[in-house]
Amino acid sequence: MVRVGVTMPVEDGLSASDFVQIAVEAEELGYDTVLCGEVAGAEVMATLGMMAARTDRIRLASGIIPTSTRSPVLAAMGFATLSSMAPGRISVGLGASSPIIVDEWHGREFTKPLTTTRDFIEIFRRAISGEKISMETRTLRTRNFRLAIDPKADLPIWLAAINDRMLRLAGAVADGVFLTWCPPSEVEQKLEIVRSGAIEVGRDPSDIEVVLSFWGFEGEVEDVSLVRERCRRSVLAYAMVPTHRSAFLQAFPTLSEAAVAWEAGDREKALGLTGDDVVDSMCAVGPPGVVSDRVGQYAGAGVDLPVVFVVGPGHSGPEPALETMRSTAKTLGLMSA
Repeated sequence: MVRVGVTMPVEDGLSASDFVQIAVEAEELGYDTVLCGEVAGAEVMATLGMMAARTDRIRLASGIIPTSTRSPVLAAMGFATLSSMAPGRISVGLGASSPIIVDEWHGREFTKPLTTTRDFIEIFRRAISGEKISMETRTLRTRNFRLAIDPKADLPIWLAAINDRMLRLAGAVADGVFLTWCPPSEVEQKLEIVRSGAIEVGRDPSDIEVVLSFWGFEGEVEDVSLVRERCRRSVLAYAMVPTHRSAFLQAFPTLSEAAVAWEAGDREKALGLTGDDVVDSMCAVGPPGVVSDRVGQYAGAGVDLPVVFVVGPGHSGPEPALETMRSTAKTLGLMSA
């Protein structure tokens, strides 16, 4: 039976109580994991803490928090706190993020993202182990820090990776790789890079959990149309991030033309160049069954944990996410598993 996760729709204008409601129902429906990302809305540690207090079984994970907006010791404090409350149920999802979030929003330098992420993970691991650490790298430093709370369990680290160098780093240093904006047809080639990173440092590639999130929605025809257009805008926006763009080339054949239009300020033309085939390759939007079909495709491609980003039309409350979760759980038979 395939394990399936759910990611909170953090850009839908929902409240903390909405997110907790989604997490509680996800557990009731038989989902394996609930994830919460961090963009410009809910703060992830507080949100996961509320979820931990209201659930008993389901795994909880960040999906994803940047390695440049918190220090690694602050992150260790936060995740150890969560784990002390829900031992064995917490996973640490980390990623380099983007210049917009790190530099423009948080006012921190977005430099050497690969090195920063590697250094962050090293300091975080040492901190979470409880040892007293003093460490200075090219990008980060801490002196005489010792964690004063017991996490009570191991904390697996998932590293978000889009580009080749980060995929290879995930294989070298992480417990799992977190893929996104990745069509089923591209999973295997990305995993080959992860495996090469693992083999280079003497690790067993089969020990690395493969997690992949994709945007999913099931609903009525009029809502499907609205969500599809929202997905189109999101695919385009992510593809235009300079650090992400190369990862979209294979699935987005008109990317170069769209980028020229985008940079010229012609958003309408750029959207017009983002075809339905591009959207459908990365997002599962349609009638009941479309999300579960995509889950099956990803599982067949080697993904251990497909994760549905339960998107809705936007600012429409938690119900669209809940409906997608319910219909997908029913089709996959999660509740009877």
